[in-house]
Amino acid sequence: MRETDVHLGEPPAVVNIGVGVHGVASRTDVFRLPELWQLHLYQYDAELTVDGTAHTIRPGRVSLVPPGTTVRYRYQGRSEHLYAHLRIAPAGPSRTVPVMQDAGPEFPMLSSLLLNAIAAAPGAPEHTRAEIWTALWRVARLTQPTATSRGPHPAVGTAIAHIEARLAAPLTIPEIAGAAGISHNHLTRLFRAETGTTVVAYIRRRRLQRAHHLLRASTLSIPAVAASVGIPDLQAFNKACRRELGASPRVLRGATS
Repeated sequence: MRETDVHLGEPPAVVNIGVGVHGVASRTDVFRLPELWQLHLYQYDAELTVDGTAHTIRPGRVSLVPPGTTVRYRYQGRSEHLYAHLRIAPAGPSRTVPVMQDAGPEFPMLSSLLLNAIAAAPGAPEHTRAEIWTALWRVARLTQPTATSRGPHPAVGTAIAHIEARLAAPLTIPEIAGAAGISHNHLTRLFRAETGTTVVAYIRRRRLQRAHHLLRASTLSIPAVAASVGIPDLQAFNKACRRELGASPRVLRGATS
């Protein structure tokens, strides 16, 4: 399997991003981007040849192709994928990444990141860069877990990332399980086995940890802090702070002085 070295020390410059539709006028595309990286997320079957090395495209796979590479796509019919063409500065240490990988349980999260980036591109390019930078880090980490250095189960990692990105919004276990690509019951079992706690308890703890930080380190109003951690009901927020943090929001805020 061909690999490439990519630097992720700085957010990439997103030159082009969108949904590519191919395989309609022609079953073959051949092209080369002399200065740009190509990030693609697939939901179809096809073949990709990268500088003479063939890779099988399957739904749920992701490719990262370096600049100056000749690529040939052979489609089986109409094929749509999410893509981003990027300039990546040689900043920070390099990471070796396979050109083609199976995203597995990470696929829903990668899809969400690229779709968010596409939606933000017209009016918020900084948001687009942030979403793509996050996606690149996740792609770079797809092959990292090993028997000797194991992180959380990939589905649990995806669930946690989904929770962390949406602490200000309503969260349900079925929604989180869907983002992780597994069933409600399977997520519940895996999450407890991996973290020693329940999904609901994890969400509650992280919301209150974030609230504690914002109360002590920011000038946000208490209602704004409550809303930013997904507990907009002030009475419920006050009770949660007393129960989890041992004091009311006003007392916690005054603890900085």
